[in-house]
Amino acid sequence: MAGSDLQLAVHYTYELCRRYEAEGRYIPGSSMPLDEYARFSYLKYMLFLANSNQRLNEDEIGLIQDCMGYEVSAQYLNRFLQQHQITQNGVRDTFIGVLQLFLDEDMLRGDPTGSVSLLFLETIHTVGLMLSAMDGTADVIQTTSIAQLMMKLRAYRAAYLRAWRSPLKNRAARVPADFRMKPDAPSEGAGSQQKAAEKEPVSTSVEITKEPEQTLEELMEELNALTGLHRVKEELGSLINLIKVRKLREERGLPELTLSLHMVFSGNPGTGKTTVARLLAKIYSKLGILEKGHLVETDRSGLVSGYVGQTAIKTQKVIDEAMGGVLFIDEAYTLTAAAGSNDFGMEAVNTLLKEMEDHRDEFIVIVAGYPDEMEQFLESNPGLHSRFRTKIYFEDYKPDELLEIFRGTCKRYALTPSSEAELHVLDYFRKRCAERDENFANARDVRNFVDSALSNQANRLAGITAEISDETLTTLTLEDVRGVTLE
Repeated sequence: MAGSDLQLAVHYTYELCRRYEAEGRYIPGSSMPLDEYARFSYLKYMLFLANSNQRLNEDEIGLIQDCMGYEVSAQYLNRFLQQHQITQNGVRDTFIGVLQLFLDEDMLRGDPTGSVSLLFLETIHTVGLMLSAMDGTADVIQTTSIAQLMMKLRAYRAAYLRAWRSPLKNRAARVPADFRMKPDAPSEGAGSQQKAAEKEPVSTSVEITKEPEQTLEELMEELNALTGLHRVKEELGSLINLIKVRKLREERGLPELTLSLHMVFSGNPGTGKTTVARLLAKIYSKLGILEKGHLVETDRSGLVSGYVGQTAIKTQKVIDEAMGGVLFIDEAYTLTAAAGSNDFGMEAVNTLLKEMEDHRDEFIVIVAGYPDEMEQFLESNPGLHSRFRTKIYFEDYKPDELLEIFRGTCKRYALTPSSEAELHVLDYFRKRCAERDENFANARDVRNFVDSALSNQANRLAGITAEISDETLTTLTLEDVRGVTLE
């Protein structure tokens, strides 16, 4: 697709979005005009790829301008990168919002081939390939990212079309329950729906996670269903039982048990610390310990400023967001690693300790990081040891547990590994666990492994000239996993 043709294809998607909005459709969770949401999706995608080498060249900026339909300066684009933490999953999720519009259109047109959604995916793919060629050399990071993203989007589209074409469902059942029509849009037999949420907020270094409502029993089942983490589950189970007893004593008018719920999660990367923290926030809410049960996740960059007096303000803002929930500070030891120099990390710690004392029953703090470094963190300030009495160690995963995580990751991507592929993966992680070094990242290694296998699969499928079946698209073979190597 030539440059001018690509520009026409991109702008055609904007035209379709405007047409759909006139029909009353919208994207849940956003009040942006649909064409602006599509522009925002392309912009995130192109900046994610262009920034892989930490710089934007004139050709890349020119392509971005062509696709956006108006001039944007390098200063604006760099500021956009600073304000938005763009990840591959973030790009995927934003694109899926637009892709769903085109899938709905394919459904309404009765088009089993999904021609409108296919055009959109091909346009995304071509934009990525065009941008990756702007440096004049093949960028492995960019091409791998494009392949991984396209595999995820295509798998989503294939699963949707497959469900829609299913002969076991009648026509009415194929219409998605959350079909994207605005509440005031005319529709036959349609009741009023909730209005779309506000615009997508600007990302910061603080991530707020609030999951759908679950019962306490469901949350405990989810905790116990996590792969491995046997010691963690035992310790948390005892702590939760103690909380239940304390609540029962309060109800009976017995003397209150002193119990500190602030915790230290120590362990190597990828051992499930953040996942467990999210679950605990919701469990504590169900037990009546926390009012909201949300998780605010941050690190040094979200707490520390480079100017005198600003760190306390920045830290206080994050704490305020965490009130009623859990504040999870990853790599907390970096706050005190430079103690004694002109560093403001200790100012963040002092602000945190004061708020933990003043609002001891209003939020819970979980600090996390490597075991040795977290011990040094606790020793850096006398108040830290007394506040963080509960310390939970997250062990590295065993090879068979990493294989189980691999299976679960494949399932989320609608992938089915062959038995030969699974045997190879198990053998690979046996060797990796035996030779582990500071780069070993447990479950993160598994995610990186699957992403690399997806890239290998994409390259293999690219050589198939015949129509690719759903089974072929969703199968990982020995060939796909055998060539994967992690740093």
